[in-house]
Amino acid sequence: MARLQGSSAGRRHGATAALLIAVVAGMAGLSFASVPLYRLFCQATGYGGTTQRAERAPAAEAAGTVTVRFDAGTAPDLGWEFRPLRNEVVVHPGEQTQVLFRAVNRNPVPVTGSATFNVTPLKAGIYFDKIQCFCFTEQHLGPGESADMGVVFFVDPQLLSDPNTRNVKTITLSYTMFRSREAAPPSAAATPAAPAPAPARSVN
Repeated sequence: MARLQGSSAGRRHGATAALLIAVVAGMAGLSFASVPLYRLFCQATGYGGTTQRAERAPAAEAAGTVTVRFDAGTAPDLGWEFRPLRNEVVVHPGEQTQVLFRAVNRNPVPVTGSATFNVTPLKAGIYFDKIQCFCFTEQHLGPGESADMGVVFFVDPQLLSDPNTRNVKTITLSYTMFRSREAAPPSAAATPAAPAPAPARSVN
């Protein structure tokens, strides 16, 4: 009888351990999936001022206008000058517009940067569409090098008909440029060794 009780307790402990392992594995899986799922959620809803991506502007423009302002900042360790060449533009929703941002590398070495972005008011994010943007890729500048980087966008005309956003008259597009993590040079252990010279052959 004692042997049966011990066997039953062992099975319960084994089942509990298996359940705990399954819970931990499930939590780990959710943590890895949460970032891409959160990004998809933001892109679909404009949550947090996340802008949208589009292939082309609408065929027709709306009669109203919206002022789009531009803001640029940099991380402390970047060492770049980064600013918009125009502080604001007035556009018709549906109108395709291009603006330029100028970046200058003030470092004595090459630096690669990447930009994050959002719009305010946050509720306008779902109606702000980018067709092209320097923020989609990393930007590499040599020492003292400068570049004018463009963003092509339009404001969706539905901004004017949505009861939640039809009172929005000004949208601010903000960028922050960060230093990208650059690949470290290979260590001595990772560098392939040079082939050893072939031994000399004696000739009799």
